[in-house]
Amino acid sequence: MRKLLIFLFFLLLTTTGWSQKKAVTEEGNQIILYDNGTWKYVKDRDSSKSLSTNPIPIRKPATATFLLKSTKFEGIGIWLDPKQWQFKKGENNEDAEFEMQLKGQDLYAMVISEKIEIPIESLQEIALENASKVAPDITIVKEEYRMVNNLKVLFMQMDGTAKGIKISFCGYYFSNDKGTIQLVIYTAQNLLANYTKQVEELLAGLTTFK
Repeated sequence: MRKLLIFLFFLLLTTTGWSQKKAVTEEGNQIILYDNGTWKYVKDRDSSKSLSTNPIPIRKPATATFLLKSTKFEGIGIWLDPKQWQFKKGENNEDAEFEMQLKGQDLYAMVISEKIEIPIESLQEIALENASKVAPDITIVKEEYRMVNNLKVLFMQMDGTAKGIKISFCGYYFSNDKGTIQLVIYTAQNLLANYTKQVEELLAGLTTFK
């Protein structure tokens, strides 16, 4: 049953009929309407908030022996453990260059890359907007800058609800003059703690190469 629910969410990435809808009150406040008749306010995000940088440098794990190279963003890829992760070119989401799954488990990932350089501040808003299309009640749980294999990347964890399924997204976002990449990992909220090691190790594989 759990696998079925996660697969349902995977399909939701390319559908538009969400269980929640956004609306605006007479006072101009944004709210989220749920199918069961309940609603809640959309929290305004403080865009002026400055993010801290995690002082601990991150390196790829020794078990990550396969470099999955982007064909859209020249010179960037993800080191991964092929014994743990299976991957393929994007099929279920037209924006994804690659789709991944932890073998036999309910942990999924996707790589979205493009040739356009996007300021990191804009990437924050884009990531939030994209996630809100899946889960309109999306909230940011944690965000910070990290140094990963000598790259300064944005880390974001976001939680939300899609079709009644509570979902967690964890992702790295990076851009330079050669392009932009989003490495996003997701699972059910109640399972995320079980996959902390696998999430951190896959994220740690983001790297540039010559």
